[in-house]
Amino acid sequence: MYYIVVKSIIGHYTSLKRHSKGKPSPGKSPGTRPEDEAEGKHPQREKWASKLDFVLSVAGGFVGLGNVWRFPYLCYKNGGGAFLIPYFIFLFGGGLPVFFLEVALGQFTSEGGITCWEKLCPIFTGIGYASIVIVSLLNIYYIVILAWGLYYLFQCFQPELPWAKCKQPWNTDRCIEDTYRKNKTLWVAANASNFTSPVTEFWEHNVLGITSGIEDIGPVKWDLALCLLLVWVICFFCIWKGVKSTGKVVYITATFPFVMLIVLLIRGVTLPGASEGIKFYLYPDLARLKDPEVWIDAGTQIFFSYAICLGAMTSLGSYNKYKYNCYRDCLLLGALNSGTSFVSGFAIFSVLGFMAQEQGVDIADVAESGPGLAFIAYPKAVTMMPFPTLWAILFFIMLLLLGLDSQFVEVEGQITSLVDLYPSFLRKGYRREVFIAIICCISYLLGLTMVTKGGMYVFQLFDYYAASGVCLLWVAFFECIAVAWVYGVDNFYDAVEDMIGYRPNPWMKWSWSVITPLLCMGCFIFSLVRYKPLTYNKVYKYPDWAVGIGWTLALASMICIPMVVVIKIIRSDGQKKKKKKKTPKKPQMISYITSSDSGFVGWLVCNCFLIQFFKPMPHSNPV
Repeated sequence: MYYIVVKSIIGHYTSLKRHSKGKPSPGKSPGTRPEDEAEGKHPQREKWASKLDFVLSVAGGFVGLGNVWRFPYLCYKNGGGAFLIPYFIFLFGGGLPVFFLEVALGQFTSEGGITCWEKLCPIFTGIGYASIVIVSLLNIYYIVILAWGLYYLFQCFQPELPWAKCKQPWNTDRCIEDTYRKNKTLWVAANASNFTSPVTEFWEHNVLGITSGIEDIGPVKWDLALCLLLVWVICFFCIWKGVKSTGKVVYITATFPFVMLIVLLIRGVTLPGASEGIKFYLYPDLARLKDPEVWIDAGTQIFFSYAICLGAMTSLGSYNKYKYNCYRDCLLLGALNSGTSFVSGFAIFSVLGFMAQEQGVDIADVAESGPGLAFIAYPKAVTMMPFPTLWAILFFIMLLLLGLDSQFVEVEGQITSLVDLYPSFLRKGYRREVFIAIICCISYLLGLTMVTKGGMYVFQLFDYYAASGVCLLWVAFFECIAVAWVYGVDNFYDAVEDMIGYRPNPWMKWSWSVITPLLCMGCFIFSLVRYKPLTYNKVYKYPDWAVGIGWTLALASMICIPMVVVIKIIRSDGQKKKKKKKTPKKPQMISYITSSDSGFVGWLVCNCFLIQFFKPMPHSNPV
C-alpha cells in the first residue's frame, strides 16, 4: 500500500510537469527563450560551428598537466601496473558516468553550470554554485603554473641553459654540478652534506626566490608577475568571442601537445636506461591494493583529469546542437584522456630511467610529481641529453599548451555559468567581453599573491584545499543524487534518448543511481579519515591559521549545496503560506506538490530510495 501511494504521487507530479512544459521539439533546445520563439527570432545562444570544435575543446579542457605530471607518478607510487585496477574501477564507475552526465545535462538544457540545475532540479541549484566556486579558485592558481613555464621558456633562449651549471648569481656554496654525480659514492656523500643541484637552486632561488614560510610572504617578483599577466592576456583573447574564438584556438592548443608528447616519447624510449624506467613505472605490486590510500589516489585522479564537477563540461555541452550524439563522443574522449595519461608515463619514466642511470642512483631518487617533475626533474634530464636547449624548448612549449587550453576552457565554463544567470544584461553588445576582462583582471590581481617570494606556499594552500578531491567528490555525489533520485534516472534517460536517438548502455543508469554515489561517498569519507596536514617539501609545516584558511576555501564550495537546499525549502514554505491566504483551499497533498519543486523534494528524497530499488520510475517525456 505504501508503495502504491508513493508511486501514484510521483506519477502525478511528473505528469503535471510534463503537461506544463511539454516535450522539447526535435532540433530545438529547451534553452530557447519563449519570447524569442514567439517573435520568430533565433535563439541567442551560440552553437559550435562544427562537431570537431566541441571535441577539441573538451579534449583540451581535460587533457592537461595532470595527465603528464600526476598520473605517471601516482602509478609508480601506488603499485605500478596494479594501480590500473582501482583506476579503471573509478573510471567506469565514476569518471565516465559523471562526465557524460554533465555534457548531456548542458546539451539538454542549453544552460551553463548553474542555471542548468535551476531548470532540471531547482532544489539542487547549489551544485552549480559549488562548481563555480571551485572553478573560480582553480582559475586563480592553475594559471600560475603557466607563468612559471613561460619564465622557463624565456630562459631557454640563451647560449647555455641557466640551470645546467653552478656559479650563477643565484647559486650558493652548496651547489654541486651533475658531472660530479656520476660518481655514486661522491653523490651519496654530497647528499649527506646537504648539497643541492643547480636545477634545484635555479627553481628555488631564481624562479621562486622562496622565503622561509607563508608567514613571510615577501614582495612580488615582477618578472613572474609579467609572465602571469601575459598568460592572462592570451587566455582573454582565446575566449573573448565565446565559442567562435575558443573553437578555433583549440585546433592548435589541443593538437600540438599530442605531437610534442609523441616526439618526446620517441626521444625518451631511445635513451639508455629507458627500459629500466618503464619497468619501474609498470611493474605491478598487488600488495599495494590493500592500502586505502591507493584507492583514494585513483578516485581523486579520475575526477581531476576529467575536469568534472567544475561546470566547464556542462558549459561546453550547452553549445551543442540538441540532436548531437554526445554519448558517442564522450566515450571516445574518455578513451583519449586515459590513453594520454598512460602514454605520458612512458615518455616521463623513460627519461627518468635515463637520468637515474647517468647519475648512478635509483629511479625512486629522481621520480617527482607535480611542479617538481616539470621544473626540476625534467629540466635536469634535458641537460644530460644532446641538444639540451632544443628538448627544453619543446618540453616547455608542450607544458604551456597543455595548461593553456585547460585554463581557458575552465575560464569559459566560469564565464558561461555567470553570463547565463543574467543573459538579458550580459549578452547585449560588448558587455560579455567587458565582463570577461573584469573577471580576468580580478583573477590576475588575486593571483599576484602566488608570484611573491612566498607565493609557492599560497599556491600549495590553494592546490591542497580549494580544488581538492574532497570538494570534487562531494559535488559529484550530489550531482548523481539530483539526477538519478530526484529528477528520475529514467526521465533523464528519456531526455538523452530524445537527443541522440537511442538509450545509452544501462551501465550509465546503474552508475548514476548506485555505483558512483557509493564510490564518491566512500572515497570522500576515507579522504577525511586519512587527512594529513599540509607540508612543503615534507619539511615545512603550515601554521594553524593557514590550515584554517585552507579549510575555509574548501568549505566555501561544499557549503553551497546544503545552504541552497535550506534556502529553497524556507522560500517554498513562505510561498505556500502566502498562497493559502490568497487562494481557495486545495487538497493538501496536491497543493504541496505543485507549489514548488523544492517544497516537494524533502518528502520525495526519503521515499525515492525505497522505490528505486524495487521498481524503476515510469518513463516520461523529458521536462
